Amino acid sequence: MITISKRLLRIAGRTNAHYNLIKEGDKILLGLSGGKDSLSLAHILKHMQRVAPFDFEFKAVTIAYGMGEDLQTLHNHCIEHDIDHEIVDTKIFDLAQDKIRENSSFCSFFSRMRRGALYTYALEHGYSKLALAHHLDDAVESFFMNFSHNGALRSMPPIYKAQNGLWVIRPLIHVRERQLRDCAIDAHMPIIGDEACPAMRFDVKMPVMRAKTKEMLVNMEKENPDLFISLKKAFENIQTTSFSDARFLEKISE
Repeated sequence: MITISKRLLRIAGRTNAHYNLIKEGDKILLGLSGGKDSLSLAHILKHMQRVAPFDFEFKAVTIAYGMGEDLQTLHNHCIEHDIDHEIVDTKIFDLAQDKIRENSSFCSFFSRMRRGALYTYALEHGYSKLALAHHLDDAVESFFMNFSHNGALRSMPPIYKAQNGLWVIRPLIHVRERQLRDCAIDAHMPIIGDEACPAMRFDVKMPVMRAKTKEMLVNMEKENPDLFISLKKAFENIQTTSFSDARFLEKISE
């Protein structure tokens, strides 16, 4: 049995209780890439099944891009630890051959295609929720990237309802990335790394925006060790007053 730190389990448990992510009778699909984050989440959900005062089911699905990925070790690991797991073969890699030449943002392309495949599987097999393994570092990086490059104040919500009716949940949204890295290393999980990244098969310039944002946040956290604590609180306490609100108030006061 994989041992997960009590602190990590406590954070995930509190997040679940606070946002009511998983309820009695839920049927949850977990997007399992095989990286440290999603593999840790698979074991956390398995632990929750054993100890939670309510019943729910979940299945882990790995989307294969169709480029000859070796996913057998990951599948064997899931079988060993009684995690229901299926590998879904797709032709995403073939579809990307022409698209990547037109759109250099290959990361977002593969992300959209993978998410679409998960949505399709979930809807076809009667799942009501899709669990993703995004953590607090992901949320903070997305927040800074959005307002720095897209002119928007948004990040990754712990739970939301997609247009197709599926609920998307992020049980690890309050967990730091380093905690998940330590968890995977300490438990000797068979982590899948860059060898399964489609970007390794394309002769394109690697995206740098997220890497630069991550580096910036590392430097900011050195100056302010409580940075991520403050940002987590800020995400939960968004003030609605903005420039658009001010314009609205000005109009109604005329």
